[in-house]
Amino acid sequence: MIKRFLSLASATLIFWSCGPKEKETTDVNNMTEEELINYAKGVHDRVITLDTHDDINTTNFTEETNYTQRLSTQVNLPKMEEGGLDVAWFVVYTGQGELSEEGYARAYENADDKFKAIHRLCEEIAPDKIELAYTSDDVRRIVAAGKKVAMIGVENAYPLGMEIDRVKEFYDRGARYMSLSHNGHSQLSDSNTGERDSVWLHNGLSDFGKQVVAEMNKWGIMIDLSHPSKEANMQAMRLSKAPVIASHSSARALNDVSRNMDDEQLMMLKENGGVIQTVAFKSYVNAEKNRLHSEKMNEVMERIAGEEGFEIKSRSELREMSAEDRESYYEQLSAFREKHGETIEKEVNAVAPPVDVADFVDHIDYLVKKIGLEHVGISSDFDGGGGIEGWSDASETFNVTLELVRRGYTEEQIAKLWSGNLLRVLDECQAIAKKIQAGEL
Repeated sequence: MIKRFLSLASATLIFWSCGPKEKETTDVNNMTEEELINYAKGVHDRVITLDTHDDINTTNFTEETNYTQRLSTQVNLPKMEEGGLDVAWFVVYTGQGELSEEGYARAYENADDKFKAIHRLCEEIAPDKIELAYTSDDVRRIVAAGKKVAMIGVENAYPLGMEIDRVKEFYDRGARYMSLSHNGHSQLSDSNTGERDSVWLHNGLSDFGKQVVAEMNKWGIMIDLSHPSKEANMQAMRLSKAPVIASHSSARALNDVSRNMDDEQLMMLKENGGVIQTVAFKSYVNAEKNRLHSEKMNEVMERIAGEEGFEIKSRSELREMSAEDRESYYEQLSAFREKHGETIEKEVNAVAPPVDVADFVDHIDYLVKKIGLEHVGISSDFDGGGGIEGWSDASETFNVTLELVRRGYTEEQIAKLWSGNLLRVLDECQAIAKKIQAGEL
């Protein structure tokens, strides 16, 4: 069941000047609450909803345990059905390790495992329910057939090692975007994490990273700016012959963390023709609000646990426990949360509300005003730390559309935000790749 999300934002109708006006607009101010929700449901059903960043654990891609089941994961097929999420980009993520032959080999093994898992879901486990898309035409065809869509993004090009031929290999296996680093400098690019200590490995992109940018252009893989350093991102945009994306980033002007994009990068992204996929990650949306909420949550949990004689364990304490004791503790913690969760949430939210869908759409509003609606999209970072109040998993996807409707976005604009802009960039990257391969660029 789709849960209602009551926005904190006003329902003021806004007509954006970025892009052509639709022939007709819908005045949400003159609707009752029931009419507005029903209208939003119609919009949500008609547009293609696409989330560019969903992490995976390959233990959930087996015959026994997989996404056909309503697992505890934030994304799976039942939750996508419940929330009306059409397209999930499953991420081949690799944490940053040593820049050595051994490190590269382990990274490739990890990436290989995740590629195989995604193909296994689509081709062996549930081909009647979900299909892997390689183009925007595939997306539309699969959605029209009534199935869910999987696409593949690579988070951290570290598994390439020093083998540029793997760019084509990853493309052939379905990768349609790739970031050149994650948290920690890779052999290709500096990471945004260099801001912590001002220690940089390449001062942007390495020579090999620059070669990989050209190779990604050649085969039609979108360059993802969501984790590299600002300097690396700006170098990538200068070098790229095709539009780029930021698969899961928000606006740094609203929340000053290094994972978000500042205005200088945003303006360059606009000039490049790319798109930023606004991310629903609490600490990237509003770090201060999230901090206050978390502190109050811990305070209330500790108090109620103390009254019951239940001890909340710290991370360090958990690491020192045996696997058996840790599992036992998690069972007790789950029972405690089940018993007191509603009471705790009510008390905490009254004084320190959580980061919610309205806060998230504030970033969309800012980005639309700054660089134009055609350069803005939507992502969650589900199962990788993402999720906010009102869009805590795929089953609540409708709430994002509802908030956009409340703010006065038209159906045409919502369709662009949810998928049109991202698929337009994919089309352009693939068209440019064909020209490069033909020697025309």
